[in-house]
Amino acid sequence: MDLKSFPKLIVKQKFEGFELLGYETRNKYTIFDESGNQVAFAAEQQKGILGFLLRQFLGHWRIFTILFFTKEREEFLRATHPFRFFFQRFEVEYKGKKIGALQQKFGLLTKKFDLEDEYGKTVLEMRSGFFKFWTFPFLKNGAEVARIQKKWGGGLTEFFTDKDTFMIDFGMTELSNEMKLVILASSVFVDLQYFEAKAS
Repeated sequence: MDLKSFPKLIVKQKFEGFELLGYETRNKYTIFDESGNQVAFAAEQQKGILGFLLRQFLGHWRIFTILFFTKEREEFLRATHPFRFFFQRFEVEYKGKKIGALQQKFGLLTKKFDLEDEYGKTVLEMRSGFFKFWTFPFLKNGAEVARIQKKWGGGLTEFFTDKDTFMIDFGMTELSNEMKLVILASSVFVDLQYFEAKAS
């Protein structure tokens, strides 16, 4: 899927009724362009009783895979989170080929990640200060080139469900399609890492 024609994307998490009872369900997302047209969707793949138990007790530390599909239900992106207690990682494949990863780094009161290319080389940095709870800018040589920003969903939605909405702004800088795809996958990782009920 070519994202070069999309300056912005909106990622909306689908609401599952069981969340009102305190249960974590498989995460599903719908992806729109800035005009509100659906362009893709994504879904967590871990099904069954084991997946259910891991979501309840391990939260974002669990192993999970998120698949991204076009409107025609063709898989185009796969993002995998290996089990880690520290320095979380999200590895991204496009049509079966690794194109990059988001790697957490040590940060004192700061959310710090490196965005790596397919060779493990850092090409962008994601840095978010302690008081910037909902803003995740991507930087190149200290200048912002893209950002993920969580949108306020209202009091009841924010406090009782995991129904989140994120705006991805690819900025004015020319980014490769691969980097845009990794940033798209990163929006889901940000949700699971910082806004899922079991996240801490």
